[in-house]
Amino acid sequence: MITILGIESSCDDTAAAVIQDGVLLSNIISSQKVHESYGGVVPELASRAHQQNIIPVVDQALKKAGVNKEDLTAIAFTRGPGLMGSLLVGTSFAKGLSSALDIPMIDVNHLHAHVLAHFIKESKNDNNQPQFPFLCLLVSGGNSQIILVKSYADMEIIGQTIDDAAGEAFDKCAKVMGLGYPGGPVVDRLAKEGDADKFKLNKPHMPGYDYSFSGLKTSFLYLLRDELKKDSKFIDKNKAHLCASLQATIIDVLMEQLRKAAKDLAIKEVAVAGGVSANSGLRSAFEDHAKRYGWKIHIPPFGYTTDNAAMIAMTGYFKYQDKEFCAMDAAPFSRVII
Repeated sequence: MITILGIESSCDDTAAAVIQDGVLLSNIISSQKVHESYGGVVPELASRAHQQNIIPVVDQALKKAGVNKEDLTAIAFTRGPGLMGSLLVGTSFAKGLSSALDIPMIDVNHLHAHVLAHFIKESKNDNNQPQFPFLCLLVSGGNSQIILVKSYADMEIIGQTIDDAAGEAFDKCAKVMGLGYPGGPVVDRLAKEGDADKFKLNKPHMPGYDYSFSGLKTSFLYLLRDELKKDSKFIDKNKAHLCASLQATIIDVLMEQLRKAAKDLAIKEVAVAGGVSANSGLRSAFEDHAKRYGWKIHIPPFGYTTDNAAMIAMTGYFKYQDKEFCAMDAAPFSRVII
């Protein structure tokens, strides 16, 4: 029996999960509300909150799983990428617990884990995992990538943003409209009430499978600037239409490149992962493409879209079987590719 404790602390969520023989037993997340008034995550505040949260979160995960710490086979933790201070808290805790229990420690790439979230089983009879090879669209506040997944350990980025990420475009455009932080969920909610064809935004066409969202973001800002000169109430009057147009344009850009990659590589198995995969418009676009192009799609449950420890424990489970352990002197890293 392989029992893995996963620890996630890459940004502003402190999370712990337990997976036993590939089946999820618990998944606890403590979110930090302190950042909302700042319009973004404050690294120093995030790391301090992790220090306060990590022990109770891990304790709760073990209790909910019905597992004693002495029953753990190994500890998996997010080594990066992420905020350095936040990562240091999770890394240090993992090292201390690994040393105390004399069990292996497994370092996990946060982006790698988002892809492997699709392999989390909530019961022994859960068999709806992707088949290799498959394409995964990884979209979050910091990443927009198309990944060719050949195996658990063999992933190739075949397309990525050359500037801003899709999630960043959502959040920054939401901020200038005064929608608060994080802006993505608010844009998604308001978009359902608006007309996506009301405003035309710049839609870049990149070679290969890469993305660019800076031009789209700039065209949105220019639209607001020009219209506010004519009517100071423009945003208030058109908030839903602006959100709908922004969301539809970002999704069109994402799906166009993914569609091209799937056609060129003759792959019908397609997944989506990362925080933006919670967006209802993107989920609908995947369902539409499944019908139109015969894709077999994999959309994660909402609980696995944002940062969570279940995906860390799942990745750790695969790495444990290959005996890919981490040395005690391993240091976290803030930036890396898969």
